[in-house]
Amino acid sequence: AQAILAHACRALTDAAAAHSRLLVSAMAFSAVRSLALGASRRCLARPLAPAMIRPAFPAMQGSVRSYISVQKYTRDDVMEKLDEYHATVMSANWADYLNLVYSVPFWEAEMEKLTSIVQPYLYEPAVGEKFKEVQEMMDVLYQCEDVRDHLNELAELATRASGFMGTGFAAEEKVANIEEHTEVCAAAYNKLLEKHPDFKPKIEQTVGHGLAVLRQKHKFKFGSMHRYFF
Repeated sequence: AQAILAHACRALTDAAAAHSRLLVSAMAFSAVRSLALGASRRCLARPLAPAMIRPAFPAMQGSVRSYISVQKYTRDDVMEKLDEYHATVMSANWADYLNLVYSVPFWEAEMEKLTSIVQPYLYEPAVGEKFKEVQEMMDVLYQCEDVRDHLNELAELATRASGFMGTGFAAEEKVANIEEHTEVCAAAYNKLLEKHPDFKPKIEQTVGHGLAVLRQKHKFKFGSMHRYFF
């Protein structure tokens, strides 16, 4: 009986020791978990380091620019570009349709650029007047080009209506209302001369000469028909 009692006491002692060790391990794990959570909260609550800010240039400190552009052109630069553009377009042969096909896209791109760089100086009378002249020149060019293209088409149809080398062989149909077309073109010619007298040489070069060429195919009257001796 004493042996059994002693064995039971040892078993209870071992169980208590094991329970104590488990309790200590659980307490240690809980303490470590609490420390880890606290450290993570402190890291999240820590403010971020300030970003690096590049200091402003000394020339820009204390000053404000109301107009900002990538490229800066002086007044003289703008006037030089306007003069050069005006001379280039005016010296071209507006009656040469192939030349216009090749050149007009580049002229339009340059005109868009000029419209942008001229804005800061439009208030000056000289710059504003020159830019107005350039705009009028382009308007006259487009109108003359449209009328001359139509005249060229009428002349081509008249040539085809005369047949092979004017013999009447394989001739195509004539334009039935050719008189109406000639009257409209002659009216456009007179209107251009009246509205844009400063561009009379270019109007004569395109529309006037086109009317004279068409008058060789079909006889009609317009204001300057005897100027070309046809």
